[in-house]
Amino acid sequence: IWDAESRECIQTLEGHSYYSVNSVSWSPDGKYLASGSNDETVKIWDAKSGECIRTLEGHSSDVWSVCWSPDGRYLASSSWDRTVKIWDAESGLCIRTLKGHSGGVESVSWSPDGKYLASGSRDKTVKIWEAKSGECIRTLEGHSNDVNSVCWSPDGKYLASGSSDKTIKIWGVE
Repeated sequence: IWDAESRECIQTLEGHSYYSVNSVSWSPDGKYLASGSNDETVKIWDAKSGECIRTLEGHSSDVWSVCWSPDGRYLASSSWDRTVKIWDAESGLCIRTLKGHSGGVESVSWSPDGKYLASGSRDKTVKIWEAKSGECIRTLEGHSNDVNSVCWSPDGKYLASGSSDKTIKIWGVE
């Protein structure tokens, strides 16, 4: 954690056991951080104390992206095991595993209303999932290489995806 005035690191969180931390995400209330790592885990940290309060296990490969739901009740994580998992942030239980990508999933993002998840994959596609049911409701194709990043517009009408093909695509999702 950085001090904005002094521009110095005021806290270092350590606890992942292997190689690198690939993604971090603040909870909407700013009390927690989530991190995803090559150690196949998601960790939830108390941002103030720096203590790891929960380790979420269930992926079978590197975790590449973590994202809090807008209400802070859930976490989504994506992995090179080709899945997206939805976790109950309080209990740490995996409540849903989304399967459908044929390559590692590099990015996951909640829609602003929390009803949908988007995922970008090495299979060159973006998938839109209904969070409650886990159903894939749309597959967006058009990139010629890995989809590394996905992000919803603030109004939820558009989805942007960034790819190793050196392009950003903006999709109308309504």
